[in-house]
Amino acid sequence: MAFRRALIASAIIVAAGIVSACNPTLRSHGFRFPDGEVPALSVGEDTQASVLATLGSPSTRGMFDDSTWYYIADTREYLAYLRPETRERRVIAVRFSEDGVVTAVDEYGLEDGRIVAFVGRETPTRGRELSVLEQLLGNVGRPSIDQFDGQQNLPGGAGGPRRR
Repeated sequence: MAFRRALIASAIIVAAGIVSACNPTLRSHGFRFPDGEVPALSVGEDTQASVLATLGSPSTRGMFDDSTWYYIADTREYLAYLRPETRERRVIAVRFSEDGVVTAVDEYGLEDGRIVAFVGRETPTRGRELSVLEQLLGNVGRPSIDQFDGQQNLPGGAGGPRRR
């Protein structure tokens, strides 16, 4: 009877684990504004200091132009072992003039994104790669330069031994 109860209890625990693994988990990343709320930034009036006070530090800045700040927030759904799927994304781009005044505030969503296919190829190099052991033991057994009786490669020379 005790064996049967232990078997039933372990079956219930396994079933609960399987069922809980199938429930999606939502995770939010970045600063979250309430739905539909747009940050109150005035073009031509706000400065970098006031944007920092209102929104905080940006998630990232422009790659080639440091005068654009991006505030990124997204929600991802995780389901068991599958790759997480982005359910919602909100990007607020704040552009500044050279003197630090806001010139534009743009908002982008998940529908504005583009899928970029990365190419995983590598550029081949000449020669072969040496392992750590080959690098450490590479000169073992090679004759030293002193054994060549003065016939050595000279810097800036043709690379061969000198002729007399």
